[in-house]
Amino acid sequence: MRGVVQRVSSGAVSSIPVAGGDPVETGRIGRGVVLLVGVTAGDDVAAASKLAEKVWHLRIFEDESGAMNRSCADVAGGVLVVSQFTLYGDTRKGRRPSFVAAARPEHAEPLVDAVVDRLRELGAQVATGVFRTHMAVSLVNDGPVTLLIEV
Repeated sequence: MRGVVQRVSSGAVSSIPVAGGDPVETGRIGRGVVLLVGVTAGDDVAAASKLAEKVWHLRIFEDESGAMNRSCADVAGGVLVVSQFTLYGDTRKGRRPSFVAAARPEHAEPLVDAVVDRLRELGAQVATGVFRTHMAVSLVNDGPVTLLIEV
């Protein structure tokens, strides 16, 4: 399981209807992190839980001395979770990414939900996108601080 974590001062996600029309906002946070989640075939609920715990306790927020010593849990930050199968895009050959390593939607969706559920159990205020929809994500990077996490 992969996660891209971006420390943000704000973030939002909207689903864009396939038939056209205006985007519908499905999630918004203030200070916190945007978490893009990619799932591969071998992932399970244990990996989802581990990713959630790692993100919630990742020390990427500054303390009073300016050092990155505080976690989202410490600063009561929000978490915006967006599924992102393209994190398993393989670009080593040619110009068109291969998504063979990305989990099928029926396997990935419950695991993205498990990440969200575990974050909520840990005390996070979580906002989400809508699985299997075209989404527009907006965010204001803080730092910027962006990390790739693999569990």
